[in-house]
Amino acid sequence: MRNSPFWWVLVGMMVLLDIYVFQAVKVIAHSASPKTKTIIYAVYWTISVLAILVLLVLPYLHFQHQSKIVRTTVFAVIAGIFFAKVIASIFFLMDDIRRVVQWIAGKFFFSNTEGEELQAGEKISRSVFFSWVGMVAGGGLFGSLVWGFSNKYRYQLKRIPLAFDNLPPSFKGLKIVQLSDIHSGSFTDKKAVLHGIEMIMKEKPDLILFTGDLVNNTADEMADYMDVFNKLDAPLGVYSTLGNHDYGDYVNWETAEEKNANLEKLKGIHKELGWRLLMNEHIVFEKGEDKIALIGVENWSAKARFPKYGDLKKAHEGAAQYPFKILMSHDPSHWDAEVRKYYSDIDLMLAGHTHGMQFGVEIPGFKWSPVQYVYKQWAGLHEEGSQKLYVNRGYGFIGYPGRVGILPEITVFELG
Repeated sequence: MRNSPFWWVLVGMMVLLDIYVFQAVKVIAHSASPKTKTIIYAVYWTISVLAILVLLVLPYLHFQHQSKIVRTTVFAVIAGIFFAKVIASIFFLMDDIRRVVQWIAGKFFFSNTEGEELQAGEKISRSVFFSWVGMVAGGGLFGSLVWGFSNKYRYQLKRIPLAFDNLPPSFKGLKIVQLSDIHSGSFTDKKAVLHGIEMIMKEKPDLILFTGDLVNNTADEMADYMDVFNKLDAPLGVYSTLGNHDYGDYVNWETAEEKNANLEKLKGIHKELGWRLLMNEHIVFEKGEDKIALIGVENWSAKARFPKYGDLKKAHEGAAQYPFKILMSHDPSHWDAEVRKYYSDIDLMLAGHTHGMQFGVEIPGFKWSPVQYVYKQWAGLHEEGSQKLYVNRGYGFIGYPGRVGILPEITVFELG
């Protein structure tokens, strides 16, 4: 990574962005006293240079020996500064385009007094209005990201009633809790995590389903949280499947054997927690003479950058005889790409993966997140014909240690 061309391109972009944004800073500070200008410029460049220096040394630091709070906060602050400047620059660019158009109009299309004014205006100054709007927009984004640090453990219970015509009578009223994307390697507050588990157990669910990404990278990340997640229990059991982060694909392992050993250890952790890990297979629940099937597949994504470990054909084999089926599949892109096309008898698919990007807006009747430009189904309930997909917003977090607008989720379904 330290010699990656992408790394140097990113650093170069930050330098150019700093120079561009500084032009707006100068406009805003134009009427200030020389002493105030000096302070403003010094603060701006101190923050900008420090961000770039930290970015330059990051590849040489071994953060696994440092506090996870420091690590995640450093990443979040640098990313926040960068994206705040990008947002601000959009407004600055709009004003630059306005000035260019105005200059061209004055140079080639106007005449007499108006043209002379515009030609003299070859010194057209940057609009103070756009500079302020850009700064407020960028500052607002950065402020919201900082505020979002406090939301990462604000677990939200989502109660979702689901009606199915073909659900066997004995299973009417079945209460299912879905968890997804725990990402234990990101946690720094064990008490807060435990509070979320206690919220689940207060619901007295009949069945608990976990749809992948127990860790960020390695099985060892669960060491401090075994006595938290082993408290999950339900009469019909706790069932789980794997997500893209569970395979150790984002670690530079020295050997393939080392990577495989990590995966086997993670599988053992599911068992030690008392969870039944479904690896491209299905199990059957019985109540009296009624039966339903629960199918679990390994990670399968329609997105090219994620490998396809799942085998739904294998998992589904033998399940066709049951009148109602639930599928656990980590990545929601699986639904359109394979489930709806070839398995119309799967009534409900539960997924996660997107986290709602941990950033967005959700108000009654409206929701938005940048992740929707990558995933068609990225949060909440989706229905096509008689089939339903629910995308959980995630219990944990990764990368950015916070949540803005999209809170961590515990989903409670009641089947009817």
